[in-house]
Amino acid sequence: MEIPTTLKHKPVIVSENYENIDGRKAYNSDAKGLSLGLAQWNDRGKLDISAKVWRYTGEKWSRQSEELPMHRVLDLAILICRSYLYFQEAYRFPKLYDAENPRIDRIGLQGDAMTVEVCTDNPMIDEDIQLFSQVLSNDGELIGERLRVLSRLLKEAGY
Repeated sequence: MEIPTTLKHKPVIVSENYENIDGRKAYNSDAKGLSLGLAQWNDRGKLDISAKVWRYTGEKWSRQSEELPMHRVLDLAILICRSYLYFQEAYRFPKLYDAENPRIDRIGLQGDAMTVEVCTDNPMIDEDIQLFSQVLSNDGELIGERLRVLSRLLKEAGY
């Protein structure tokens, strides 16, 4: 299925078979494509590049399709990588986190820092963090494959 090119987001680079590789939903996903293109929120004379996940309901393109600025996609990748690394050692804590010090890291970005921490405001955090950890474990092969590809591409790009 071809990603629409007549909407406000203007795709430049596309992956139109994303439903075939969408994690556990592979071959049964409503996320039909990914694109990098000109952001739908561009103002005259000011251009931004965004990434978009295209969802299709079976009848029409969904309003739940998500468009994200490129830096946010990378910020999500940073958050995923740091969280994945954290959970490799989280077994050291009885609840998988330190309730007295829920901060995992501060990652310097743009002269400030992204704070990564366990959400202790969540009233179900003790149960939810266990479930989160279990899903990370169950999906280890899917996540690991993508992290290895990302690592290889970053090395090839000189990072």
